[in-house]
Amino acid sequence: MTENNQTQLGKTLWKIADELRGAMNADDFRDYMLSFLFLRYLSDNYEAAAKKELGKDYPVASATLSHRTEETLHGELLPGDPLPERSRRQHTQTTTPLSIWYEQNPDDIAEFEKQMRRKIHYVIEPQYLWNSISHLAKTQSKDLLRTLQQGFKYIENQSFESTFQGLFSEINLDSDKLGKNYEERNKKLCTIIQRIAEGINQFSTDIDVLGDAYEYLIGQFAAGSGKKAGEFYTPQRISDILSEIVILDSQDPAKGEKKKIERVLDFACGSGSLLLNVRKKMTGAGGTIGKIYGQEKNITTYNLARMNMLLHGVKDTEFEIHHGDTLLNDWDILNEMNPARKLEFDAVVANPPFSYRWEPTEAMGEDFRFKGYGLAPKSAADFSFLLHGFHFLSKEGTMAIILPHGVLFRGGSEERIRRKLLEDGNIDTVIGLPANLFFSTGIPVCILVLKKCKKFDDVLFINAVDHFEKGKRQNTLLPEHIDKIVNTYKGRKEETRYSRRVSMDEIGKNEFNLNISRYVSTSVDEEIIDLKEVNKKLAELDKEINKARDTHNKYLNELGLPPI
Repeated sequence: MTENNQTQLGKTLWKIADELRGAMNADDFRDYMLSFLFLRYLSDNYEAAAKKELGKDYPVASATLSHRTEETLHGELLPGDPLPERSRRQHTQTTTPLSIWYEQNPDDIAEFEKQMRRKIHYVIEPQYLWNSISHLAKTQSKDLLRTLQQGFKYIENQSFESTFQGLFSEINLDSDKLGKNYEERNKKLCTIIQRIAEGINQFSTDIDVLGDAYEYLIGQFAAGSGKKAGEFYTPQRISDILSEIVILDSQDPAKGEKKKIERVLDFACGSGSLLLNVRKKMTGAGGTIGKIYGQEKNITTYNLARMNMLLHGVKDTEFEIHHGDTLLNDWDILNEMNPARKLEFDAVVANPPFSYRWEPTEAMGEDFRFKGYGLAPKSAADFSFLLHGFHFLSKEGTMAIILPHGVLFRGGSEERIRRKLLEDGNIDTVIGLPANLFFSTGIPVCILVLKKCKKFDDVLFINAVDHFEKGKRQNTLLPEHIDKIVNTYKGRKEETRYSRRVSMDEIGKNEFNLNISRYVSTSVDEEIIDLKEVNKKLAELDKEINKARDTHNKYLNELGLPPI
């Protein structure tokens, strides 16, 4: 499938979402839409694995419906009633290869599912597969909502690994936002799923296509979420800058990309898009990435991140996303006190909430992340997030973090933290970006690049504030703007009104203020005017004017007209 068609699938699904959500908040509808797309992926992946596992025993699907129709199976059930245990496994309204095998091999099901848990770590029974669900939607079955609820719970509870636990916990199919009662909600879900199925069926989908469509939808929903978008989404172009920087050789970026990154961390990972971009850039450059680690406080966004990883083909053994509070550091694997067993990361990226208000305790002053630096003020936890990520950065690693400009010049405790990081040689590069790049805020932001062992004893400043494409509601970075930033960082290039390497002596004389315009001004110097030269030119012009007037009056005199 071409890249254009991959984008087209995302646009098709977005159009469906835009038409169907009605008065529903974009954030709420996002969760339904993305969960159903994820179910489609899980089903496709499961059926492919089942076909491989069963080999020649995998049946060829019949085009006819199963004789166990909805009426004979559920004729006496009321909406919301659980399915009888005896018929739970046989509950299927459309005959698929796997449902045929289940009906023909009831004694082998337990062993088959055991193998599936071992190999792909989850199980979906035939009646919960996407094709069965979409058939219920197409036939306007009254059991769709109930079957979806049971299917989501089954996937969560019958999976081998914790990756799937609570994955659909925030998908409220009983929400009044879908309808006032069961019948209305069921009807709405039938419409949504039928339209999604029709949209997807226009395309030949594989994992890359579904993953790209998922990513496209996240971006579109972010655009419609306003300030809430900052909780789960980093604009793709800004994500590209961070990703391309952290995969370069940390000591000398001019050497190019690393061959391998063992571990990468985003401690405010949102929907996981930034982590996935690092992985994409790394593998695209011919390198490999070991394991992805992310942390997210919002449970809905945490679930989105896990779905996003799986949808992009990241195996559940290749990533670990933690639901918790980064500032409290409640992730057990990051609380190892033994230096020999401390978890470190070769790449750390983050787009934490800007100037987040927090409540630091006195005990936090002794926290291993902040000790020696001091605590960030209650009014802005920016440096707390930075120090958290920096603590876990390996000696050969690179950290790139998006922050508001205030961290560059604010005084008090922030000035003390900034000064220590500078004196210890940990701040490598400061990049100023244009305003209005984010959905959630119009303020200009900066990217700080940090290292524990850096080669250069100066700080590179890049002032890219004037390099963007202006939009009606939001500004955008074009590929050439990103390339310019990354290439300037890579070669540590200096360019008038754009970039400059600044010595620590000069920064010290400025009291460790990192305000970018102090070091790289984008203003054009006014031309120096030579007043003597100007007077000389004015005198010459007067002579020419007088000469022209005399000639003109001569002609007027010949015509018998008065002079001027």
